[in-house]
Amino acid sequence: MKNIFTKEVVDEIVKRINNLSPNTQANWGKMSVSQMLAHCCVTYEMVYTDKHPKPNAFVKMMLKMFVKKTVVSDKTYSKNSRTAPQFIISDEREFEKEKKRLIDFINKTQKLGEKYFDGKESHSFGKLTITEWNNSFYKHLDHHLTQFKV
Repeated sequence: MKNIFTKEVVDEIVKRINNLSPNTQANWGKMSVSQMLAHCCVTYEMVYTDKHPKPNAFVKMMLKMFVKKTVVSDKTYSKNSRTAPQFIISDEREFEKEKKRLIDFINKTQKLGEKYFDGKESHSFGKLTITEWNNSFYKHLDHHLTQFKV
């Protein structure tokens, strides 16, 4: 898994995002490119904002038992896999606004660095290692950028 905390990988991801246009079509799935960018922002909203309510103790335990491994492992996501309700973007979004938000979140994460994330509490899974944070950030972005052929 590439390291999202390095400038080189962030530059590569940003270049891929910049290769998108408002008319880019997906290889699979139902989201528009603008919805996909907003969808990818949710991961970072959960880290940097209070926009999404944290799950209660029971739900968090269930997420840790049944979802965490899929999200933080180095195994790639399959096409058309299920997503949590908070990640579903059903309204249309403004392409340039969502693109800028996502790039800003990615750059912020890289600048804070892996030490900031070492043992940091996640929204849904408890404390994560640097590797788990990296895998969750990078593979989600890579999955959706591949979905949109960049």
